[in-house]
Amino acid sequence: MENNTEIKRKKIFSGVQPSGVLTIGNYLGAIKNWVSLQQDYDCIYCVVDMHAITVRQNPADLRRRTLEGLALYIACGIDPDKSIMFVQSHVPAHAELSWVLGCNTMFGELSRMTQFKDKSKKHSDNVNAGLFTYPVLMAADILLYQTDVVPVGIDQKQHIEIARDIAERFNGVYGDTFTVPEAYIPKVGMKITSLTDPSKKMSKSDPNPNSYVNIIESRDDTIRKIKRAVTDSDSEVRFAEGKDGICNLMNIYSSFTGKSYEKIEKEFTGKGYGDFKLAVGETCADCLQPIRDEFSRLTADKSYLESLMKDGAEKAGYIARKTLSKVYRKIGFYQLPR
Repeated sequence: MENNTEIKRKKIFSGVQPSGVLTIGNYLGAIKNWVSLQQDYDCIYCVVDMHAITVRQNPADLRRRTLEGLALYIACGIDPDKSIMFVQSHVPAHAELSWVLGCNTMFGELSRMTQFKDKSKKHSDNVNAGLFTYPVLMAADILLYQTDVVPVGIDQKQHIEIARDIAERFNGVYGDTFTVPEAYIPKVGMKITSLTDPSKKMSKSDPNPNSYVNIIESRDDTIRKIKRAVTDSDSEVRFAEGKDGICNLMNIYSSFTGKSYEKIEKEFTGKGYGDFKLAVGETCADCLQPIRDEFSRLTADKSYLESLMKDGAEKAGYIARKTLSKVYRKIGFYQLPR
């Protein structure tokens, strides 16, 4: 007898803030992996604009970057026919579930979060409650969609761990409600670091523009920034401890070309850092050019992007409301008959 039972595909959720330009760190550490995951998973990708306002934003810039963020997802290879793409604030269930989960999250758990400590130092004039409860909203983002797998950089692993803790605690008190998510951390491109200080993650909010490569900046600027990247006083292209700058450039080169560190070392045996940096810069610029071209085309068509936002919000909202309704029933909120 023929078996027509389909194997249920696992769900993926991930998102990037529209707070500053997207860098090759965002691309290699997150978005590039999202593209390949579309083939095997049901993917939901979000522009997380609600997370962005933990730091004061210029409203006009935030609106523009939100639209550009969606355009970049598509330009990088996210297919609107295969994945749900939407803007976080267009689905109110994110904020609604966040409150419920906040009432099931311990103060001590949040106070131990590394990102809160780091951002509090960086923005000491604006240590707001949203910054403190940021991981709860992130947990709501993930749990709303009964997410199985969350692709993240290694620096975000702590956020997945607290989302798992919140889900398990809620399930333990109220019965089976949430899927407990797993982190997916790719081996290559996990964490691209700053070009000016390889001890720090490459950040789109870094005040020094030479510390990152913007996905959509010019070919010349891309090559120039990588040629100026901080390295050690040695001249050997080798992946080793104490060679943080070179290791970072090797990571970038490996992520774009698919070459192993061993193969890269052989390729540049007998060559200096100058040759290697030029190769990394040119490879990076060449790989990004099709993305830049498609981004320009998409941002010229605002009505198309807005129609995608609307469609994505409807699809995501349908899934999110089902989970939220289940949560409200479990905790005892009185729900009116429909």
